[in-house]
Amino acid sequence: MPLFRSALPQLSGRPFLTDGGLETSLVFLEGTELPCFAAFPLLCSEEGRSRLLRFFEPYIALARRYRAGMILDTPTWRANPDWSARLGFGEAALAEVNREAIRFVTDLRHRYAEANLPLILNGVVGPRGDGYKPEWVMSAAAAADYHRVQIEVFAASEADMVSAVTMTSVAEAVGIVRAARVVGLPAVISFTLETDGRLPSGQVLGSAIRETDAATDAYPAYYMINCAHPAHFETVLAEQEPWLEWLRGLRANASTKSHAELGAATELDIGDPPGSGAPLRRSPETTARIERAWRLLRHRSPAHRGHL
Repeated sequence: MPLFRSALPQLSGRPFLTDGGLETSLVFLEGTELPCFAAFPLLCSEEGRSRLLRFFEPYIALARRYRAGMILDTPTWRANPDWSARLGFGEAALAEVNREAIRFVTDLRHRYAEANLPLILNGVVGPRGDGYKPEWVMSAAAAADYHRVQIEVFAASEADMVSAVTMTSVAEAVGIVRAARVVGLPAVISFTLETDGRLPSGQVLGSAIRETDAATDAYPAYYMINCAHPAHFETVLAEQEPWLEWLRGLRANASTKSHAELGAATELDIGDPPGSGAPLRRSPETTARIERAWRLLRHRSPAHRGHL
């Protein structure tokens, strides 16, 4: 039975950690072969599950050390029909591997959760396309239908929420939110940004968030940014706009390279991790805006969030 689906604890103001890029870490740091950059096939073997376990354990220990909670993402970013078909997974096998992904993070919670270490089970949905290129142009209705099966699997499990990660367009994000709403799963939308602070589709982040929110009756629990260096969205966070109050999470790259450069890379560019947060601290105005957004967000829940 889901523990936090009706009340996500990260909305209470307590800091929560996520992992630091599963697929990138496995490929570049551990030398794991991931065809199509897909981690979910690892769930099909004991060796693969052991690799996943070794990846997650240090993050859980870090959350415990800093008295934070942690959001346990399922390794299902590529576990949708198009990508799984390339890897030889049929419809039934795909549904089962998504169920296995939830069982995997459920086992982690049973093993490591403590009274002061809440672990949130998060079903991850990735884009139909590449993740950095808006190559699939779908309507919101088509996106809802496309991602529906994966989201229904999460809804029938112990998952507390669903996150759409590395979203490149509003239409696909809206479809995912609508599919999650039908089955009663809290939904989070995480857009990825290019070096100019815009979505790969070219849309400005604030416009994308407002449009998504308006098309879904403000259903998303919150929004995030992922796979972008802080310098790429520094000016975005400095804006004086109400939608920033809905921005709850960041999963930033340490590398300042563009998505095209990273996609073609054969070696990991670790960038300057200690310096990656500098853009967020550079401007007192930016810092004040982020802190204000955090204070407002910590007291909000999906039920109380309204339109702009």
